[in-house]
Amino acid sequence: MLEDTKEIADFHAHVYYDRQSREVAARVREELNTKFDVRLGRWHDNPIGPHPKPMYQVAFLPEQFGAIVSWLMLHRQGLDILVHPTTGNDVADHTNHALWLGDKLELNIEFLRAIKTT
Repeated sequence: MLEDTKEIADFHAHVYYDRQSREVAARVREELNTKFDVRLGRWHDNPIGPHPKPMYQVAFLPEQFGAIVSWLMLHRQGLDILVHPTTGNDVADHTNHALWLGDKLELNIEFLRAIKTT
């Protein structure tokens, strides 16, 4: 791992969907699970935390970043996806360090700031 990225514990991809695209999201999820060694989070059919739409999370290791993000770029099937590192600074991870595939959604960053101060 590069010296200046050693503080990245892992990456999260948040795959957003709605009622009409849930089946598409399920196919993307199954393919990710089949093709890669990832940790799949639960389905959240309602907005949760800073996330403005239903989503599920996919966690993966830094050395998988190139393969997984490249695959998502080509196979996201129109879904919006937030990719961010886990460094211990949730606000920066979801803003300054974030990568978006598709549309950039408006996250509730105040939610993350409130967690940080409690």
